[in-house]
Amino acid sequence: MEYRKFGNRYLVRMDPGDEVLAKLTEFCRTEKIALGEVRALGAADDLVLGVYDTQVKKYFSKEYTGAYEITSLFGTITEKDGEVYLHLHLAASGADGNAIGGHLNKAVISGTLEMVVEPMEGHAERAVNPLTGLNDIAF
Repeated sequence: MEYRKFGNRYLVRMDPGDEVLAKLTEFCRTEKIALGEVRALGAADDLVLGVYDTQVKKYFSKEYTGAYEITSLFGTITEKDGEVYLHLHLAASGADGNAIGGHLNKAVISGTLEMVVEPMEGHAERAVNPLTGLNDIAF
């Protein structure tokens, strides 16, 4: 992973073998980013995506392996218990042209990932919402 700051935004490149959540967490710690927005595109060959069932208050995950184009990765950077908390969603397309998507649990880059990280001033902490079981933004 390499990155550069342009104005108040960062342009980040991840490389083959980089795992997105691990590298982005490392980046946020290094640059002291506690609040921000993330968007990206690229290619991955190992994905784990989840869908949250609000009725049973549980994530259901599915693993995808093979060649995938990340057509959209979008999310937020906040904190939970003083640690970086990433909430990212990803949409991707395989060689068959079918799209997959969901809450990002894992993405290993196969080619490259081009990401823009836009820090925000301020702080937003996460807390469990007893109604849904989700870690919601608590203002």
